Amino acid sequence: MKALIDFATNMPLVAAITGWATAQVLKVVIESVIAKKFTWESIFASGGMPSSHSAFVTALTTVIGFEYGLGSVYFAFAASFALVVMYDACGVRRAVGEQAKALNRIIGALRENSTIGQEKALKEILGHSPFQVAMGFLLGLIIGTAIAILF
Repeated sequence: MKALIDFATNMPLVAAITGWATAQVLKVVIESVIAKKFTWESIFASGGMPSSHSAFVTALTTVIGFEYGLGSVYFAFAASFALVVMYDACGVRRAVGEQAKALNRIIGALRENSTIGQEKALKEILGHSPFQVAMGFLLGLIIGTAIAILF
């Protein structure tokens, strides 16, 4: 029971999970509005608007900043971790998504002119645009600040 209480009162972790969950729910809402139909599939999808990765690490970092101070080693570690995750989300992971789009086009063209197998298409939405990362950052900052102040 103590472990459950410790887990539930770990404000940096609660903030991070809340940031991630809020971003994922917002993705469903945004995707549903764009598609003009309700799409639950995006609740666990990577990529999209806003970046749940950014919201997760920013909420975590914000609460750590409030709890331990901006000069603490904990904040330095969390901020460094957040920067790496956000850079990866709009850098490496986005590039992989662009490569998947190109490969899917090439395979599609080859498939039209040959008997190439019916392989499943590569997932194209893996990363985020800088705007999606910025919106995830803003969401995480708001959630982290609210949780730090309220609790």
